[in-house]
Parts: sequence; C-alpha cells; structure tokens
Amino acid sequence: MNNKIKLSSCFWVAMMLSSLCANAAKQDFQQEQDQPNIIFILTDDQGYGDIGRHGHPYLDTPHMDSLHDASVRFDNFYVSPSCSPTRAALMTGMHEFRNGVTHTLIPREHLYQDVTILPQLLQSAGYTTGFIGKWHLGNSKGYIPADRGFDWCSTNVGGPRKHFDVEMIRNKKRFPTKGFREDVFFDEAMAFMDEAGDQPFFLYLCTYSPHTPLDAPEALIEKYKAKGLNDTHASYLAMIENIDQNLGRLTAFLKKRGLEEDTILMFINDNGVTEGLDVYNADMRGSKCTIWEGGSRAMSFWKWPRHWDPRTVNNLTAHIDVLPTLCELAGVAIPEELQSELQGYSLLPLLNGENWAHDDRYLFHNVGRWPSGSAASHKHAMGAVRQGDMLLLRSVPCADPDCAKYSSQCTTLRGVRKGQTKATYANGTAQYHWGVSAADRWALYDVKKDPGCLYDIALQHPERVSTMSATYDQWWDEQYPVMLARGGDAGDPDASRNAASRAQQHAAKVALQKKAAKTAEALELTHEK
Repeated sequence: MNNKIKLSSCFWVAMMLSSLCANAAKQDFQQEQDQPNIIFILTDDQGYGDIGRHGHPYLDTPHMDSLHDASVRFDNFYVSPSCSPTRAALMTGMHEFRNGVTHTLIPREHLYQDVTILPQLLQSAGYTTGFIGKWHLGNSKGYIPADRGFDWCSTNVGGPRKHFDVEMIRNKKRFPTKGFREDVFFDEAMAFMDEAGDQPFFLYLCTYSPHTPLDAPEALIEKYKAKGLNDTHASYLAMIENIDQNLGRLTAFLKKRGLEEDTILMFINDNGVTEGLDVYNADMRGSKCTIWEGGSRAMSFWKWPRHWDPRTVNNLTAHIDVLPTLCELAGVAIPEELQSELQGYSLLPLLNGENWAHDDRYLFHNVGRWPSGSAASHKHAMGAVRQGDMLLLRSVPCADPDCAKYSSQCTTLRGVRKGQTKATYANGTAQYHWGVSAADRWALYDVKKDPGCLYDIALQHPERVSTMSATYDQWWDEQYPVMLARGGDAGDPDASRNAASRAQQHAAKVALQKKAAKTAEALELTHEK
C-alpha cells in the first residue's frame, strides 16, 4: 500500500513537473510569438469622414476600406483639435496640457523633455524603433526623434512645402529621391522593416498629406477634377488617395515578407478635416482647430489578424490610450514615476472583446493655440468635456483685450461673428462649422442623437451642465500649473508672429543661396568656355 502510494505520488509529481515545464515552455513560446511588430500610420489633416467606408461621396480608398473591414474599429475615438498636441498625447499617454504641447509653433510644440515617451519604452522591451515623416514635436537638440528613442529616423528636407523629388535625411545622411514625397516615405518604411530583421519592430509612419500646401500626382488630381471638384478639393482628395495606394503597397509587402499575421497595423488621423470640409464631413459639425465633434473625432483602426476579430467598438476612447495599450501588448513595464502621470487607459480588453471598466470617463479638450503668455484667459474659450454621448462645450473668443492684438483661434472666431470665412476651411458654412456659442453659458449636445450638434439642450439639463462644467473647471485647475511648468504657455505674446517672421527670413535666405548658386554655376560655365 505504501509502495503504491509512493509510486502514485511519484507519478503525479512527475506529471505536475512535466506539465509545469510544458506550460512554461508554452508561455515562453507564446511570449516570443505574441510580441507583435507594430506599424502606426498617422495622417495629417485627414478627417474622420475622408474615407470611402465612412460614406465619402467622391473618395476612392479601397485599401483603407479593406483595413477598416479587417480591423477593430474604435468609432468614438478622439484626438486633439490640432496637430502637435495630438502627436504629443500619442507619444506620452498624457493630455497636451500635461506634456506642454499646446500649439503647433515654436516654442510650444516642443515636447516636455524630461518625460519618457513611447519609442523609449518599446526600446526597453527589445524593439527596433523607426520614425518616418512628420515629427512636429521639437526640432532642436534633445527633442528630435533620434534623441527620443528612435533607432531609424527618416524625413524630407523642406517639410510639407516640398512634394516631389525631395531630398531625404536618413539617420543624418542626405540623399536625393524621385517621385512624390509620400511614395518615398513608404519606400523608407519598407527599407526599415527589411533592416529590422528578426527583431520585433515599432514603426511610426507620419505622412504630411493631406496637409497644405496641396499637391499630388497629376493623374489623381485630374481624376477628382473630372468628378466636378475644384482645384483645391481635387488636390486634397488626390493626396488622400495617394496615401491609400501606398497603404496597399505596404499591405502587399507585409504579405510577401510573411509579416502580416504577427504585425499590428494601426491607422489614425491627427485632427479634424481641413480643405475637404465643404465636400463631406460625415454629418458632423466643425473642423480642425474647432471644439466641435468634427475637430477631434478620428478614425482608429487596429488590425492584428492572428488575435483580433474585426468589429466596431463604440466605447469612448482617445489618443491618450495608445501608449498604455501598446506598452501592455509589448510587455513593457511602465516605470512607476511615469505610470502616475498617465491619463489614458489600456484598450486591450476592448481589443480582445472583453468588458472595460472606464465607460464613465471624462475626456477634456481645449483648442489651445492662444497667444503665448495668455493661457489663463482662455480657460473657457473653445473648451469642451465629453462623457458618454454628452458633449458640453463653449465655442467663444476670450475676453482678454490683449489677445485681440495677435493672430489666434479667438481672432478666427471674432471674424466668424462678423461674417468672415477666412482660415476656416469653409466657404459659406463658417457660421455652422465654427459655431460661436452663447457667451454667458455652456452648450450641451447629445451627439448620438444629434451628431451635427444642431440642438443645444443645456437649458433642459441644468444638473448635467453643472456637474460636467464643474468637472472641466477642476481638470483645468489641476493641469494649469503643470502646463505652465512644462512650457505650455512659454514665450512672449509675439512668439507666433516671431516664428512666422523667422520662417520668412529662412525662406528668403534659401532663395538667395539658390540664386547665388545659379550665378556661380553660370560664371563657371562661362569660364570653361
């Protein structure tokens, strides 16, 4: 009996050890296999509605449509109302008021230097990291991508102003190219992936399209002009279709290299629509740089064929959720000092089709872009808070007389009040899309029932207005000192004007250099003769 017990005990111990070893091996294998490659595509000034699947009446986007159909689609996903703040939130998991990026102009587009950002965290988990395209989070030492965790850095000389035959800078080395800029960017993306080899990689691919100045391959422009669109709208949509074509090239590359199943492909736009506003806006009110839905609602497609079933997710989600999500997927242990600063939540439960514990969350927006040094007076100018289907907002210019001296979003709103449409991306619809709300109170909208924000229901729901506005005030008061400390109101009130002046001086200098070079070349040819 004792021998039987001993034998039985030995058998079960052996089985348990075997099982434990097998499970450990399986876990190690799964960890190895499940550490996905990550490709994050971010487009510039493409709106939520600028895709065939969202009902656009003119756009041909078969590859975006295919990605939409194969993805987990976050249909209530929000970014900031303009470019640099969104990029900063994506990289930090913090609202722009916490990371210091409240504008797109120097110095307020410089991302707070002392915070660890997404590529640095992924590097710590063994990822090879690549950046291609538009950065816009600081162009000085300590702020550029190469100093913020990217192993591979590639962009073009001239930024958005140069479209064809661009000179590229890859890891500080310059080389000429032929063709359209975004085609070159996607070529660089595929070169990066080839160089990454067997290492898991993170690729942050940021297009300049369809940001102004508008241009695209001529055949695409003519295609949309043939549909009856003017030069501006045709060029804008042509730039988007070019991105779509390149997305198709990238997808084919992943299949050819056997990478598709083990790669997360993300596609997000950075803010609301611009030059296509009067063509189509998915029935939403507002555009880039407004506090309305059309200013900050974004596409958010996440595809990982091996793990996620395609479906639409309607939970309220945002750019600040990207970092904690990707860190969890990559197995990154977020440092405690950073964890305490994060304002987003991991989306992994939603990606896996599970329950999520954050449906009562609040999301806060402020257009920012005030003249440097005047943040305090813009607390209730173009601010919003969202909870569930309820959107509470104020779309009013500030009351600060000094602000009126400088160009800002308040300037645009004051102009709209007077019937002007300049700088609103709209022809004849500025009053609607920029929509100046009542000066003395908050406006409230049920965006599920009223996506166009036509019916202000604030007076019917005073308690809801009181609660949500108090929450916004509390949020502002908590973030304000952090924002000041991290450069969110840096510079003097002339900062924007000075930045524009410096840009003009630089352009004039370049023009003189080109002229001098041509003169020297002509003299050299004459001398040779």
